[in-house]
Amino acid sequence: MSASIHASEKPTIDRPLNVIVATDCGSTTTKAILIEKVGDEYRQTFRGEAPTTVEAPFEDVTRGVLNAIAEIEELSGRKILDGEKILTPCRDAKTGVDIYISTSSAGGGLQMMVTGVVQNMTGESAQRCALGAGAIVIDVLASNDGRLPHEKIERIRTLRPDMILMSGGTDGGAVTHVVEMAEYVAAADPRPRFGSTYKLPLVYAGNKEAREQVTKTLGQKTALVITENIRPVLERENLAPARHKIHDLFLEHVMAQAPGYKNLIEMAGAPIMPTPAAVGLIMETIAKREHLNLIGVDIGGATTDVFSVFESVFNRTVSANLGMSYSISNVLAEAGLANIMRWVPFDIDEQTLRNRIKNKMVRPTTIPQTLDELQIEQAIAREALRLALIHHKSLATGLKGVQQERTISDAFEQQTSGKSLVDMLKLDLIVGSGGILSHAPRRIQSMLMMVDAYEPLGFTMLSVDSIFMMPHLGVLSTINEKAATDVFVRDCMVYLGTCVAPIGQPKDGERLADYEVTFPDGRVVKDQLKMGELRLFPLGLNQKAKLTMQPAKSVNLGQGVGVPVSRDVQGGVVGLLLDGRGRPLQLPADQSARVAALTKWFNAVDLYPRS
Repeated sequence: MSASIHASEKPTIDRPLNVIVATDCGSTTTKAILIEKVGDEYRQTFRGEAPTTVEAPFEDVTRGVLNAIAEIEELSGRKILDGEKILTPCRDAKTGVDIYISTSSAGGGLQMMVTGVVQNMTGESAQRCALGAGAIVIDVLASNDGRLPHEKIERIRTLRPDMILMSGGTDGGAVTHVVEMAEYVAAADPRPRFGSTYKLPLVYAGNKEAREQVTKTLGQKTALVITENIRPVLERENLAPARHKIHDLFLEHVMAQAPGYKNLIEMAGAPIMPTPAAVGLIMETIAKREHLNLIGVDIGGATTDVFSVFESVFNRTVSANLGMSYSISNVLAEAGLANIMRWVPFDIDEQTLRNRIKNKMVRPTTIPQTLDELQIEQAIAREALRLALIHHKSLATGLKGVQQERTISDAFEQQTSGKSLVDMLKLDLIVGSGGILSHAPRRIQSMLMMVDAYEPLGFTMLSVDSIFMMPHLGVLSTINEKAATDVFVRDCMVYLGTCVAPIGQPKDGERLADYEVTFPDGRVVKDQLKMGELRLFPLGLNQKAKLTMQPAKSVNLGQGVGVPVSRDVQGGVVGLLLDGRGRPLQLPADQSARVAALTKWFNAVDLYPRS
């Protein structure tokens, strides 16, 4: 299958897919997995990895891909490669695969600039569109962004994005500002990041009245593609057509210029997707299939991506300055030293902590060698996760600028348009991925990092991606949804358990709630949860317990203040966590009191066993 296939089209596969090999070409590592149909189910059976080879000396991404697949060959005993070719379809039980598919973020992923007329209306819609397509948005230009014309032109010229998305105006509205932005782009005459042999791809998804003038201004200077307006009327976003066009152009222009990608496109049996877009797709597929509201996070070395699906609306954000190696100093700068120190369970002076953080930035691939180092790294991760979620909430909003019909109860609530769609009380599942969460020495550490950073309310399930195979499954879901969801549920997700967090702030040591847990074996535990306590009960994978709680008068468990709740809770490799630290979570201001509180909590769940 060649590069002429559009990324927005679902490829039609006319043969059974029983053996699938998938790769994800990351910025440093290319990860390959083998998926096989076992009986009626699909399972991930073998995995291999190799360094990504997009940079010198190789400058050919397919080298890393073939090396990672060769590792799978060796482990599985299946012949997949014939020289530099992938044998498709299967020849027999031990030869070939039915399809090869891939995602990629090598070469820094897809870097885009977006333009709109009003920054927090069409500018924000364009940003949501680009982020959902798997891009890193390097700037948002708008008519009212406070920059002078020459500053806008200079910015476009120096940033050298892979692609520009232009939006602006509702259909039938004024065209002046839209045309003005097109003129700035034309004046900048931007050159793409990869190579100078092709024109910069530009998607126009604004007021259709301005199409003619935009074409006149930019038709010769850029690889212009026109699609439907992302904000055709003020009350509605229409992001899908522009997202599809971005995927197409990513494949046809950006990918085709990167070293070795032409060969990769030829090898693949389905369009190559940007890694974040594929992760978003699997999350959307799962949320839809299981009827869940979920938040997913992928915390990397340089960026933290947050995905959410609430009431079937998908959003993605990239915090390009929050990561655990290359961007670790930015986490310090953004969070402030005090916020990182509040999670460190021992006395440490500021300078020592700063030095440790800077050492990590200088040597990004190092892993903690001592318990202190691990605790500091996990303290920083809490802040990176917390800040990335705040950023996500600010973009995952209802539409700004929309006149909303209000009932009398709304008037009392003082709701405004532009309210965040992320509602922690309606959240069913948190999915964590990325090295610090997937590879934490103990699973309870991953669970508590996410609970501390996100402060879930009421009842919330938590899980982590076992070996970061969500990108592979996202691209697979475009050709075989059953295979993708089978592997996601059985091999990808490690369910940690359920966190139950009462909302309220009584005094330390006061009653939050009485609880009764009935375990699968019939055992019953009754007790009182006091303010400032963490309680952890083992409750295995695929096990459910019945939890009944009677909150104190001022405490809410999601059904209203003082209202009792009784429901089944799901177990996992960690179990059932009762979080009695109150919401919002407040740590003592005094350092020695704070260290004492952290020590008490961490010991209660055996976070860092000393033996």
